[in-house]
Amino acid sequence: MPSENEAISLLTKAGCPPDVIRHCKAVADLATRIAKKIAGNGIVVDVNLVHIGALFHDIGRARTHSIEHAVVGANIARSLRLPTSIVHIIERHIGSGMTAAEASQLGLPKRSFLPRSLEEKIVVFADKLIEGNQELSFEEALTAFSMGLGSVLGSPAINRLKHLHSELASLTGATS
Repeated sequence: MPSENEAISLLTKAGCPPDVIRHCKAVADLATRIAKKIAGNGIVVDVNLVHIGALFHDIGRARTHSIEHAVVGANIARSLRLPTSIVHIIERHIGSGMTAAEASQLGLPKRSFLPRSLEEKIVVFADKLIEGNQELSFEEALTAFSMGLGSVLGSPAINRLKHLHSELASLTGATS
């Protein structure tokens, strides 16, 4: 597993612009805080994987800012021989996760991009709460998502984001 400094160096070498790296750092900070709260409640979560995976989640933006950045990023991560767990975080962070049918609708490979592990879910959720490098409330993030990709994918995607919020709020001990 790369260190934080190695991850930032790899993002830079891949060609990620400084604003993307700032965004990745902000997502990593929030995701790590969420993971630590969950771990503090006695639930097994790999906090380091969450932190490093969140740093890498937008590496594909070195080449494209389209929805394909997740697929491109996963390919970059594989070429860098990053752990499969990080590749999955990168590939599955788009939207609120995405079904194979939704992926196909958007021109992505027809396969599931739904987060499976707790660590993947934390990064997906944290990414939705960070706009640029500013943290949003869940309500602000839900509105932004509903007007953006959520409006294209419809209520199943919006409901997935709401479910992620409830699931993670329950695990952190927060009220949803």
